[in-house]
Amino acid sequence: MVGATASPGTAAASGPEVVVVGAGPCGLALACDLVRRGVRVLVAERAPGLFPGSRGKGIQPRTREVLDDLGVGDAVREHGGPAPVGMVWKDGERLREHDMFRRAAPTGTEPYGEPWLMPQWRTQEILLARLRELGGDVAFSTALTGLDQDADGVTAHLTTGPVRAAFLVAADGGRSTVRRALGIAMTGEDVDPAPMVVADVRVAEDALDRLNWHMTTGKQGFLTLCPLPGTADFQLAARFEEGEPDTSPEGVRALVATRTHLAARDVTEVLWASDFRPRAALADRFRAGRVLLAGDAAHVHSPAGGQGLNTGVQDAYNLGWKLGQVLRHGAPDALLDSYEQERRPVAADVLGLSTRIHRGEQERGAEVQQLGLGYRTGPLSVGRAGVLHSGDRAPDGPTGGGRRLFDVFRGPHFTLLAVGAGTGLPVLPLPDGSPLRTHRTGAHEAYGEGLFLVRPDGYIGWAGEDPSELVRYLARFGIAPVTVTAS
Repeated sequence: MVGATASPGTAAASGPEVVVVGAGPCGLALACDLVRRGVRVLVAERAPGLFPGSRGKGIQPRTREVLDDLGVGDAVREHGGPAPVGMVWKDGERLREHDMFRRAAPTGTEPYGEPWLMPQWRTQEILLARLRELGGDVAFSTALTGLDQDADGVTAHLTTGPVRAAFLVAADGGRSTVRRALGIAMTGEDVDPAPMVVADVRVAEDALDRLNWHMTTGKQGFLTLCPLPGTADFQLAARFEEGEPDTSPEGVRALVATRTHLAARDVTEVLWASDFRPRAALADRFRAGRVLLAGDAAHVHSPAGGQGLNTGVQDAYNLGWKLGQVLRHGAPDALLDSYEQERRPVAADVLGLSTRIHRGEQERGAEVQQLGLGYRTGPLSVGRAGVLHSGDRAPDGPTGGGRRLFDVFRGPHFTLLAVGAGTGLPVLPLPDGSPLRTHRTGAHEAYGEGLFLVRPDGYIGWAGEDPSELVRYLARFGIAPVTVTAS
């Protein structure tokens, strides 16, 4: 793990500064973000290995931007693919095509225009490989049995022994051990009283093509078979109007034979299967002292609309830079309060969206892409310039020399962006190791003209014209330039 000096009274110099409980997509993304900031991290995962199933297979455009910044964009592109168009079947015959998604071509400001499919196990493999490349790792077969915290830190009681750290993050799923230990309630509802089963299966090559997302409906409920890009597998999903799902290989084969034109023997392998009841729930708090909740530990979604994994990864992206500023750059601990203040309203809105989609009350439109999510009313959003408000997502765009703005933003730093010929770039003398970079670029229609401080998670924190206001704003994050002059 990356070495650095811990704060007094929190963690030994060789110990972790942050314990992340859970090695799902959220926990792994957070660990990658922290380790690249020089923060020592222990990822504790109770299972002996990564989750084996495809469950969260949809990667939304905004999450692709996040994964690109974390250094795995090429791997996601290589191992994933666009969602296939749906094919509705009836009585063993193809009835019609049905495309569930809004598809948009990439633009200069939004480089990813449509949902990307990749099984969850592959997403986790890619993130784990990146974490190891950065110098971190996961402690598998390591469960949390309890925790204690005080003003100086957290003691995580693990099956391998107690560990002291400055902070602990719960990324351990909807049945979070951490959340239960803290006594934080989840408020929510059953989205659908009918149980569902999801499974990864392989189908005989001559029995079903991989060109469509195959869908059947009937008195017993719907069943879908979606080809998973980069694999030989299909994800099966089925709703049960009556009875309980049988997730054994024999039960999954019988389910396919009952609801489709395929025979049981056409399902050559059942790789993984699970049952659940769709539920929407939101934790009453995302922070309790030095412990923070992220991903499914903080909010549980219906799978409709592909929002759960994406919202969790973006929780990690919001939290990672804030922990980094506190632990590495002297930002006040109160900065971490903004995590709940920004992410809990987003999670509430996304929960409502996925519930409406599940119930057929709303189509999968532009909202599911999560490109429009932002923090305009959040506590870290100050000012506006050009056509953008603070709290908005910072758009991509060309910036000369074959580079793009996302190339400038990529990495664990803030970017002060001066846009337009008439905008001067303040000279900010900064100490070595400062997390702020500056960049000047020509006019951009998506920005207008002005000064924009882009946060490490790609949102505009401050926008305006007065450099002295900018200096006061930067001080909130432990960034203190000595003097300010105009360029």
